[in-house]
Amino acid sequence: MSRVLMKGNDAIGAGAIAVNCRYYYGYPITPQNEIGEYMASELPRVGGVFIQAESEVAAINMVYGASATGVRVMTSSSGPGISLKMEGISYIAAAELPCVIANIMRGGPGLGNIAPSQSDYFQATKGGGHGDYRLIVLAPSSVQEIYDFTRQAFYLADKYRIPAIILGDGFLGQMMEVVELTDSAEVDEYARIPEKPWATTGCEGREKNVINTLLMEPDQLEAHNWKLNKKYQQIAENEKRVVLYRTEDAEVLVVSFGIAARISREAVDLARSEGIKAGLIRPITLWPFPDHAFNDLEAVKGILTVEMNTGQMLEDVKLSVNGKVPVEFHGRTGGNLPDSKDVLEEIKKIGGV
Repeated sequence: MSRVLMKGNDAIGAGAIAVNCRYYYGYPITPQNEIGEYMASELPRVGGVFIQAESEVAAINMVYGASATGVRVMTSSSGPGISLKMEGISYIAAAELPCVIANIMRGGPGLGNIAPSQSDYFQATKGGGHGDYRLIVLAPSSVQEIYDFTRQAFYLADKYRIPAIILGDGFLGQMMEVVELTDSAEVDEYARIPEKPWATTGCEGREKNVINTLLMEPDQLEAHNWKLNKKYQQIAENEKRVVLYRTEDAEVLVVSFGIAARISREAVDLARSEGIKAGLIRPITLWPFPDHAFNDLEAVKGILTVEMNTGQMLEDVKLSVNGKVPVEFHGRTGGNLPDSKDVLEEIKKIGGV
């Protein structure tokens, strides 16, 4: 292990290279440009390939082609750029090709601004592209987690033959923290690339592999959709991840992800210092959403969801709670951060203080 002071965007590149990602195709957009800069600098050192494509559409289709050959490949963008990639992402999911996509979120809708946001939750977790498909979505809240989750994302993408998204925001992408990097000589479960007998690596001596998403016969397409759905159910059963903080005796639960969860954790500590039994549920996988964390709510008076949007994860929280207790919302948009003292005031209201 080595400890390095590193920017969040650079940590994505470092994590990818550490698990033998050797191909990156992207197009610049703020606030994630350092990812491409890092990969342009570091991939050639390990025999990898960096291409700045002519557009986001070109970049995601390059990812499709590279993944079809069995290599580890990634792209990254933000808001409008991810929107442009969505058709290709749907194709990749339909073709059951593994890849990693980093979205360092900025303000929207439309061009919005370049300030940090969490307004792409719907885009990542509810599809964004066309058709019946899902993506694994991981939400880090520190630069260390950005590095760790990027490594895990490649493993999960290969395990299930599915695109995986690292969903961060401009604060996480631009902030610097100390990161523990894995030894470059270490080969762990995340760094091992599994055999991929389905890959299009040349068919001399074997039956040819065909990777295609055009299924003209209704029954054929229906069978494929149910096959995909069975895989998504398996992921939902096995890969839900969540961090619980001071929830054992909590009467007020705060639910938050990413950078907003760090602020919410401080608010929980402030509430505890004033005798209010508050706790934090921090989803790591935004899909599959960790609804099991809301099973035991007998002692809970209410739940507060804190996000940097107008209430997107809120819908999944309400579905998970299923009307058992009231669910309130506190949000900021446009690049503004929630304030821990404001979150504390909302906790007090729910707690009856």
